[in-house]
Amino acid sequence: MRKKVSKVIKILGTGCPKCQSMTGVVKEVISENNIDASVEKVEDIEEIVKYNIMITPALVIDDAVTIKGRVPSKDEVLQLLS
Repeated sequence: MRKKVSKVIKILGTGCPKCQSMTGVVKEVISENNIDASVEKVEDIEEIVKYNIMITPALVIDDAVTIKGRVPSKDEVLQLLS
């Protein structure tokens, strides 16, 4: 039996340097703070548009868009996940 993952995090972006930076920041925060979460990269433009995102990268936590168009700080990500 798999344990339930508490947070579902999606990083929306086509693989640009900012998208890669955001992915790195999010993964560091999760591992450094022992946060129970899954991280999924969404690179499909049609999927990204479903979230009404026009500028990437975007951070989606539990289906809510929390950040778009910039790379957040580690503190900011930690606050969003707390």
